[in-house]
Amino acid sequence: MRFVTTSDFTPEKPWDAIDLASLHTATVRLHWTDREYVWHRNDGIEVFAVVAGEVDMHYRDEHGEEHVRRLSPGTVCVAEVGDEHKAVPVGEASILVVEKAGSI
Repeated sequence: MRFVTTSDFTPEKPWDAIDLASLHTATVRLHWTDREYVWHRNDGIEVFAVVAGEVDMHYRDEHGEEHVRRLSPGTVCVAEVGDEHKAVPVGEASILVVEKAGSI
């Protein structure tokens, strides 16, 4: 059994991650960042849970309109296949991400 404390994980650069598990074709990763990610669309479902800090999740609806939702610890976001989005941390943040192996 393995236990991970997010505050003990500070990587070399933003969006580095610890691979926590690999579930057949999915990965479970703990990310740390203090910088925004790029706009992207996943080719599989992505589960995004803020563990520490806050993250503004920017996303575009089916009409291309941009929206922002602030995620705090305990908030989980599920991005479906094709959902366009980018995460922007408010300061430092730790995020648990479950997604298709090899996703960006």
